[in-house]
Amino acid sequence: MENERREDKRARVSIEAWWEGQSGRHEARVSDLSMGGCFIDTLSRAEVGELIVFAIKRPDGKWLQLRGQVASVDEHVGFSLAFTYLTEDEQRALARMIAA
Repeated sequence: MENERREDKRARVSIEAWWEGQSGRHEARVSDLSMGGCFIDTLSRAEVGELIVFAIKRPDGKWLQLRGQVASVDEHVGFSLAFTYLTEDEQRALARMIAA
């Protein structure tokens, strides 16, 4: 599993997203993005340690689907996610979004 490192470049963003975990599929927004993880703004609850699938909408309108593990939960705001098992293609696409 890849863990977010504090030295990772972090981008403040507002990107349409969805996530799916034990409680089903939920709409969300991503407000902070780095190569190691992100913060997902959502009213739906996730549990620390939960593995989820989520997707962020790329500038071209297509969805970039990724996987991660919930690192912390901020009640009524959302949760931070550490990315897990990113392929090279996913890493390149993510790097492009952070740089944009």
